[in-house]
Amino acid sequence: MSVIVIQPTSTALWHQLVLEAEQLSHSRLDTDTESYLVFMLMRYLGKPEMTSKVVAMDYLNGLLSSGDVRDDKLRDVGDTCLLFSGLFPLRAQRRRVKISYYVDMGRSAYLQLSDHHGNSLSRLYLQLSEDFVTMMDILHAIRAMGHQQPLGDALTAAELWHDTGSHSAYRSVIAHTGAMPGTISTQKTH
Repeated sequence: MSVIVIQPTSTALWHQLVLEAEQLSHSRLDTDTESYLVFMLMRYLGKPEMTSKVVAMDYLNGLLSSGDVRDDKLRDVGDTCLLFSGLFPLRAQRRRVKISYYVDMGRSAYLQLSDHHGNSLSRLYLQLSEDFVTMMDILHAIRAMGHQQPLGDALTAAELWHDTGSHSAYRSVIAHTGAMPGTISTQKTH
């Protein structure tokens, strides 16, 4: 039987969902980052057109823009990459890119914003860049709460874990294989 959750506002409902996902993923965000994630989810999940974005072009256009337009475009790129890597990771497979492609681009977009501002927004965007993988793991937990596999297969999970250190991906490798993954050497032997 499904549980019906009643909250006084949609913000409270989204916040409760993020808190539950934090517990499920064994992650914790600071208040500012958690609030940003809640409001980002509220802002984007009612926009189905965001799934048709070509984030590389948006990123380039953002870098070539200036002022508020630049900030808005780079913020949108960071947010879209977070949603793609966290809630829609199988989209990467369909587009024939690694999930870590979205992680790298999203972190970079937030980092560009942190370099551009000289105030509390700068600190927030730096924190978003640093906590990107943790936020992605929390979004993976939200997928799992909806009974959806966060990552498609063991190879995808292992690749994401290797590239980003994602705890969600690490647990997914164990769930898929029943084995604990070891580190992968990147040194050439010949």
